[in-house]
Amino acid sequence: MNYLLHILIFISIYSILSLSLNLLVGYAGLISFCHAAFYGAGAYISTLLMMKAGFGFIPAFIIAIAGSVLISFLVSLPSLRLRGDYFVLATLGFQIIFFSLLYNWVSLTRGPYGIPGIPQPRFFGLQIESMGSYFVFAAVLALFCGLFVYLIGNSPFGRVLKAIREDEVYTAALGKNVMLYKVKAFALAAGLAAVSGVLFAGYMRYIDPTSFTMNESLFIISIIIIGGTGNQAGPLIGTVLMILLPEILRFLRIPDAIAANMREIIYGLLIILIMRYRPQGIKGEFKFQ
Repeated sequence: MNYLLHILIFISIYSILSLSLNLLVGYAGLISFCHAAFYGAGAYISTLLMMKAGFGFIPAFIIAIAGSVLISFLVSLPSLRLRGDYFVLATLGFQIIFFSLLYNWVSLTRGPYGIPGIPQPRFFGLQIESMGSYFVFAAVLALFCGLFVYLIGNSPFGRVLKAIREDEVYTAALGKNVMLYKVKAFALAAGLAAVSGVLFAGYMRYIDPTSFTMNESLFIISIIIIGGTGNQAGPLIGTVLMILLPEILRFLRIPDAIAANMREIIYGLLIILIMRYRPQGIKGEFKFQ
């Protein structure tokens, strides 16, 4: 039972990540390779506030979201002046900078040693201790985040983002401040990614920089490429598929040394097949060009 709850918790965490990245990729048409940085910012900010500054879970949770949003401005304001491949490279550069800071700022983040003993969430007199209670907590947060993204996607703001995705020049000609909309989309995506980071840190009770590398950003964007973007169903389908795939290999009793490489090969093949035969993903509406 604990094994099943573990899988469900990770599906909840990555559902929030994929839905948040979908705001950028699927709605605004911005392909970002630094989403793991915002994920890590949420985890580290909340952890450091609770362990070094004595904050409770709720204040640390809120500040982690706000901190991730502020960091998004440092990325989006200069990067969004670039377009196409140059924008992708800018986000890639920020991801590398963020990982380097986590890894080398040992006095604050403990670098490669990581931070153990992270407190479990506690709020309003409730202590989230068991895996069952943590799954309920993570699932409820994922549900609220999913509802939030759904409301954004179906709001006038979401429709403007889709217009920017389809034709940025035409959208600007209609009097819309394209840059402002993109910055807001980046901030919303970063804030939601921070929620996943807080959940991850509270569940694992240990974090280190290797959980927030470029490979993690690639994994998150692979989820939405395979599942699809521009709606709610695609990222959720991609999340379930990509989280369950390694577990299927485990049941086939493939040795761990081989399974890790096999998993990467399968991910790569899936992306190639999707881009060749169904560029909008399994259940998406936005086609990658």
